[in-house]
Amino acid sequence: MSEPSTEWYWDLEKGIAVPADQRGPSDHTLGPYTTKGEAENWKTKVETRNESWDDEDERWRSWGESDEGTS
Repeated sequence: MSEPSTEWYWDLEKGIAVPADQRGPSDHTLGPYTTKGEAENWKTKVETRNESWDDEDERWRSWGESDEGTS
């Protein structure tokens, strides 16, 4: 008997969470995630991460700008 999978992936083609030993090609999956629930909630994690990256990009773009002289 094999050990149960501890990693989960979101299968973009099937639209379901799958254990690592059942995942398809890497260009059709997101992960790994530590639980099935995390894999099922991939979109929330991706959106949160992307918002964070967008905020960081904005800080870089505006670095060195000041509000002096704008009153």
